[in-house]
Amino acid sequence: MRNALPPAHPAIHLAPVLGRRVTILGSTGSIGTATLDVIRFSRAHYGPHAFPLQALTAQKNVALLAAQARELRPKVAVIGDASRKRELADELTGTGVEVLAGAEAVIEAAQRPSEMVVSAIVGAAGLAPTLEAAKRGAIVALANKECVVAAGEVFRRAAADSRGVLIPVDSEHSAAFQLLDFAQSQAIEKITLTASGGPFRTWSAERMAAVTPEQAIRHPNWSMGAKISVDSATLMNKGLELIEAHVLFGVSPEKLDIVVHAQSVVHCLVSYTDGSVLAHLSAPDMRTPIAHALGWPNRIPSPARALNVADLGQLTFERPDYARFPCLGLARKCLESGGNSPTILNAANEIAVEQFLNHKIAFLGIAKIVEQTLCAFELLTNGDTPATLDDVLELDAAARAKAREFTRQVAGQAA
Repeated sequence: MRNALPPAHPAIHLAPVLGRRVTILGSTGSIGTATLDVIRFSRAHYGPHAFPLQALTAQKNVALLAAQARELRPKVAVIGDASRKRELADELTGTGVEVLAGAEAVIEAAQRPSEMVVSAIVGAAGLAPTLEAAKRGAIVALANKECVVAAGEVFRRAAADSRGVLIPVDSEHSAAFQLLDFAQSQAIEKITLTASGGPFRTWSAERMAAVTPEQAIRHPNWSMGAKISVDSATLMNKGLELIEAHVLFGVSPEKLDIVVHAQSVVHCLVSYTDGSVLAHLSAPDMRTPIAHALGWPNRIPSPARALNVADLGQLTFERPDYARFPCLGLARKCLESGGNSPTILNAANEIAVEQFLNHKIAFLGIAKIVEQTLCAFELLTNGDTPATLDDVLELDAAARAKAREFTRQVAGQAA
């Protein structure tokens, strides 16, 4: 943690930022809890009214959601699992916090009047509520990459029509957002996202064949949820980020690249036509990009550890191995082909990772399931980009069903 700052009155230029009402979709996950850390830190320095909370939502974790609501007093707390509404209501009796439940209530939370919505729900479940926030012109701090990968055109259009703002929270995209000179887009030569390489960066394919879920979720640098940790282990996470960068920044696929950087200190490099390469460095702590999003277009203090470059010793970079990590290659192919392939990729990957975490398929089976699903839909669809959320959800459901079919086949063969 940084050295404590002296108590301070909000600077005049920060008052509009600190007064923003905030909704957190997915407050009990790793991004949601990190966001609340930043808000607590701001309140400690600028007073208890910094970043008033409009709504907090969670899917199942009643105990943590209730604890957050009791401490930080949002206007409303929403539990996605409708069967647990009574449990949450009992926990919050006497607090004055309104309690709602169910998928529609999560969407309603995103529609409520807050200037900023932090989209931290993992996977396609975050699509509908995040889109509602974008439609009403909120500043969306986007940590759900699936929204952009599966429904990129839908989100881009919604934000443009409402004059909303999408602020990336992924460390790499946050870094790119800070480095890019949008006024001189023609001078951007390349955006290079960094990848830690995950826990199996140096493992052979033979050794990875026996990887367990417990090994895959043990990331060497970052503290993340199970799904994103597995995506990092397969490098699918970095492939999804390539697609996300293409949508968010309007950069053509050939100008996007990946480099493996095991220390996770350099998060992005932007090369310009004059030979300059700008790099963004920070300690591997998600509270840094979260603080940037909450404070945008200003900067606010965060509780993240300050980076001391003298302590680093050295920084290393290497090219990714597409043979050992085929998920990265599959994602790049989807980036280049566009159309509906990113939606199918995302859905198939979610199912494959779910089945791996449930010990139904092997680690190397994740890429196989995704590839089989993509191949199946290449024959069944015309490849058009989904134009509406309904189109996205319909294709997502069909791709998930096909991926489940393939996982059953793989599991049957293994048995």
